Amino acid sequence: MKKVIEIVDIIDTAQVYQELSDAKSGGICVFIGTVREFTNDEEVVALEFETYKTMALKEMEKIADKAIEKWQLNSVVIRHAVGEKGVKEPVVIVGASSAHRDACFKACRFLIDTLKETVPIWKKEKLKNKSVWVSAHP
Repeated sequence: MKKVIEIVDIIDTAQVYQELSDAKSGGICVFIGTVREFTNDEEVVALEFETYKTMALKEMEKIADKAIEKWQLNSVVIRHAVGEKGVKEPVVIVGASSAHRDACFKACRFLIDTLKETVPIWKKEKLKNKSVWVSAHP
């Protein structure tokens, strides 16, 4: 079983296939979250992410372990970027591989949804005319 848990400055989407590939897996599912151009009809210039890295990594590890146990996964990737990211840049990537597609689809959905709910990563939207913290910030 392989597990990659990271907070990084830049996400390289090309490396995730190798990280998730496993001879026992018949399915690989990946979700990539990116910066979109508009939110609530306002133009987004960039997003900025901050985190409490030690706690974030610990929480990401818990999420991965739960998914591995629940869906008998062969590989898991959870990687989130910090710093300022422009439109179309990847900010988060999660993935799972398993013997069958149903498990990796369900696991991938769990990984991203739980990460957004529980991991201390804060997002500031830099809009054309203002900046706003989207989630609670310390």
